[in-house]
Amino acid sequence: MVETLSVLVLLGTGLVAGVLFAVAVSVMPALIAMEPERYVDTHKLLGKRYDRIMPFIVSGSVVIDAAFAVRADATGPRVLFIAAALAMTGVAVVSQTRNVPINNRVKKTRPDELGPGWEDPRGQWRDWHLLRTCFAVAGCSLTAAAVVLS
Repeated sequence: MVETLSVLVLLGTGLVAGVLFAVAVSVMPALIAMEPERYVDTHKLLGKRYDRIMPFIVSGSVVIDAAFAVRADATGPRVLFIAAALAMTGVAVVSQTRNVPINNRVKKTRPDELGPGWEDPRGQWRDWHLLRTCFAVAGCSLTAAAVVLS
């Protein structure tokens, strides 16, 4: 069971870190380069699948990291699992309190209604996304170190 959960938590944290990294280095620069109308349409298409699955992967990783922290015999792995769980919790908190509200606002936007007063959310979304990407990469790294040391 420990081996299976180790694989699951490494897979979960790795997927989250990889997806968020890919969005940061490729998708977000492309979205920023688009005209506002095209950006709104594209943002709506991109979010359809991520919004449904990522919260489960992130929270599952938090739960497994926390469970490993509770059962760890040695202090080193325990501290690493706790730090990993906190980092992945950071991903969830930033996502749910910052990026998701922006996503919801964009989803309600009609591209034909954009005008000169439109507040472009891309810079703010990018900044929050970079923070959660850092949390995810840290969470994945800390989890990997903890699993190796366990």
